[in-house]
Amino acid sequence: MTRKLFGTDGVRGTANTYPMTAEMALRLGAAAGRFFRTDGRNRHRVVIGKDTRLSGYMLENALTAGLTSTGMNVLLLGPVPTPAVGFLTRSMRAEFGIMISASHNPAHDNGIKFFGPDGFKLSDEAEAEVEAIVASQIEPARPQNIGRAKRIDDGLGRYVEYAKTTFPARGQLSGLKVVIDCANGAAYKAAPEVLWELGAEVIPVGVTPDGLNINNKCGSTFTRTAAEAVVAHGADLGISLDGDADRVMILDETGQVADGDQIMALLAHRWAAAGRLRGGALVATVMSNLGLERFLTGQGLRLERTAVGDRYVVERMREGGFNLGGEQSGHIVMTDYATTGDGLIAGLQFLAAMAETGKKASELVRQFETVPQMLKNVRYAAGQEPLAAENVRKVIEDSEARLTGSGRLLIRKSGTEPLIRVMAECEDEALLAEVVGGIVAAVEAAV
Repeated sequence: MTRKLFGTDGVRGTANTYPMTAEMALRLGAAAGRFFRTDGRNRHRVVIGKDTRLSGYMLENALTAGLTSTGMNVLLLGPVPTPAVGFLTRSMRAEFGIMISASHNPAHDNGIKFFGPDGFKLSDEAEAEVEAIVASQIEPARPQNIGRAKRIDDGLGRYVEYAKTTFPARGQLSGLKVVIDCANGAAYKAAPEVLWELGAEVIPVGVTPDGLNINNKCGSTFTRTAAEAVVAHGADLGISLDGDADRVMILDETGQVADGDQIMALLAHRWAAAGRLRGGALVATVMSNLGLERFLTGQGLRLERTAVGDRYVVERMREGGFNLGGEQSGHIVMTDYATTGDGLIAGLQFLAAMAETGKKASELVRQFETVPQMLKNVRYAAGQEPLAAENVRKVIEDSEARLTGSGRLLIRKSGTEPLIRVMAECEDEALLAEVVGGIVAAVEAAV
């Protein structure tokens, strides 16, 4: 079955525009309810979390209407991080979970992500089945079997308590000053609270959401705000999350940024030394830097690459029995602790490394030298297929030949936005710029 609604991370788009409309959310809720409610009994439940976007209210209510119409009982968590939904879906014995969020995207976007009863995101096959139900005649529940909806007031508190358990039992953060940038998003309450309860002096940033300022000049995609706060307050560390807190960037005491590749390298090295890195490998996507692969090889470890998207990282981890993976963009997946990327728990693992080694953040954020990498995006309009253009194909073919033996090239469509992503790595920075610039120019001419 093919999927049209679902991308690499659920259904996503501009709020109040197809497919992110109230009508579609209602049908998605009803379809998911019909997919998971395998009998006529009213014991089935679903948990729904959201980030702080204004459109979250609309989508939450529409999803609830669709779900209850097919007999599902809905447990509303309010604003919580995406990993909290995965955790609470399992903890509350729900049939599935839903997160309403467009992650790092601006406030005018939104999305709907589904989690199975095990807390992991739905497979492509399951999403395709839900999508097929959306397109069909959805059978409603009988009047006496309509579901109920209930607010869960302590869901966030349950996640906070769990997050603290992932930090070493006897460890504490007293004496450390930490900037936490919550991107005016889903972790604006949980993240500062966890750090404070563990003993850190907390400098909160991006904790005043108004429905429209999520990811706006803050968070993991705009680290300058956190970097300035780190320097201004003389902090020991900066932790910068995205809108739904499944991504993280780490900043040292000088404001230097460590992306997901550097964080994964640190954790892989530490876990391997402690004998807890399962399978002797780290799972990452094709976007991860070649320098990471070389670093792991030097440690006697492997890098297993997947398609872009944390869901594909997790699928490979589960297939191979690995417990550490992620993306350069900051998704750090530690299946010992969470079913999806968890920016806060990844930040706690970095803090644990600081506490246990006594080293400054600046001594830990640079695990390997990166191979020069360049990434540029080209936006295209609906219905266009720029990568199918003959001239674009020819330029890509010539570029691949030029990079043979000295670098690599990756051209792909974004799974969440109408963008062509052009990425290349090469030790020769002049050649790198030429190759990327030539492909971008060809794609721009095609659109």
